[in-house]
Amino acid sequence: MNYIENIYVCLMAPLLITVFCLHGRGRRLTIFLLCGMTVCLLSSYISTFLAAVYGANMLTASLEISPLVEEVMKFLPVLFYLLVFEPDRKNLFDEVLMVSVGFATFENACILTQSGADDIQFLLIRGFGTGAMHVICGAVVAFGIVFLWDRLWIRSVGTIGLLSGAMVYHGIYNILVSQTGAAALIGYFIPLGTVVLFLALRHTGTKPDLQATE
Repeated sequence: MNYIENIYVCLMAPLLITVFCLHGRGRRLTIFLLCGMTVCLLSSYISTFLAAVYGANMLTASLEISPLVEEVMKFLPVLFYLLVFEPDRKNLFDEVLMVSVGFATFENACILTQSGADDIQFLLIRGFGTGAMHVICGAVVAFGIVFLWDRLWIRSVGTIGLLSGAMVYHGIYNILVSQTGAAALIGYFIPLGTVVLFLALRHTGTKPDLQATE
């Protein structure tokens, strides 16, 4: 039996100590990393509860419930930070990604305890694939915050649309990796390919004009 709470405590403890040792931006990024791990733990509880309520098995829950719950939960720390602290959005992109990184890190640690550490090839593919998927979904929401946060009407509609897009992307990934053979490999490599495309676009200068959104 896996006790994900124990895994959470072990991973959280050194990061929490680090929060008190750091200052400025480093502290803020570490806090967002912790937030990502925390919402991953809470997402597991919520997804399990909803699966029990609707009588869904593990596969159905991972395909239909988890993408919705996880993407909303990853967005909540960012929304709280935006509404309460009103930060400069030009510097918010990294914080949003750190929530996704923390989420993926804790999720991979739980998978590691469930599946074991003997198959390094599977763990590498799964680790990079899931990590890239969460980062891409976080990046979609981050760009939405940069572009859409100035006007209330487009902020509401646009944020819901981007979250829905992240959920669909997440759901497609879960569907593919739940298969075997070529379909699973395609699923694992789609996020990596998206990251490569994203980095290529940034390298060529195709990135948000942050000054235009001021």
